[in-house]
Amino acid sequence: MKSSFNKIIESDTPVLVDFFADWCGPCKMLAPILKEVKDELGENIKIVKIDVDKNQPLASKYNVRGVPTMLLFKNGKQVWRQSGVLPKKDIVQVVKSNS
Repeated sequence: MKSSFNKIIESDTPVLVDFFADWCGPCKMLAPILKEVKDELGENIKIVKIDVDKNQPLASKYNVRGVPTMLLFKNGKQVWRQSGVLPKKDIVQVVKSNS
């Protein structure tokens, strides 16, 4: 996972990484919001979901202590981070400001 993850975040296109867990209620609320973000932004964003229970080393590397936690990467660099659920318009605004 680690090498493919690094390839994914090296993209010119902003990559939104959603660290989640199956047992997490707010994570389930965030999933349809992220689908709407993808529907609105299309090719201008990549969204990757990372299950923290199955990818603990990756979650640890990025200091993910609670879920959901979203990280936005551009060209391999983390440009934004937020824990918790956000409305679609806020996520879209963050992605556009980092495009």
